[in-house]
Amino acid sequence: MKLETMRELLIDELQDLYSAENQITKALPKLVKASSAPALQQAFEHHLEETKNHVKRLEQIFDHLNESPKGKTCEGMKGLLKEGDERVGEGGEAEVLDAGLISAAQRVEHYEIAAYGSARTYAELLGEREAVRLLSETLEEEKAADTKLSQVAKKINVEAKAA
Repeated sequence: MKLETMRELLIDELQDLYSAENQITKALPKLVKASSAPALQQAFEHHLEETKNHVKRLEQIFDHLNESPKGKTCEGMKGLLKEGDERVGEGGEAEVLDAGLISAAQRVEHYEIAAYGSARTYAELLGEREAVRLLSETLEEEKAADTKLSQVAKKINVEAKAA
């Protein structure tokens, strides 16, 4: 699709995010199952519930903009999640695997932080206040999830080193 307006770029970014969030919704239960540390499992479970809300917020934005959320596959997220799947499939010492899962999950969070930040900026430029509000909520949750993973990693990484 040739992008000729900022609105078209915003819709394209939002469709990419919608695809990404739906992919993450399917991937997180696998991470919960693959992780062994209760704090990590809890972080993944919590973020799964948040991710479901992210999808709903995106749907609200699409409704507000009279656009469809469908039509795009987020290839970047597909690749990041594939790497996470490979990590799970490799197996290994539980603590080391948990440390690797955190790393994979943080790559996902950083991708989302960048994408939501860009989409929010486009919405601001277009005067789409409701979209800005909803995107800002999600952006803050993504940042908080990344911070939570960093906190969990402090303990798990030490345990992984000792394993």
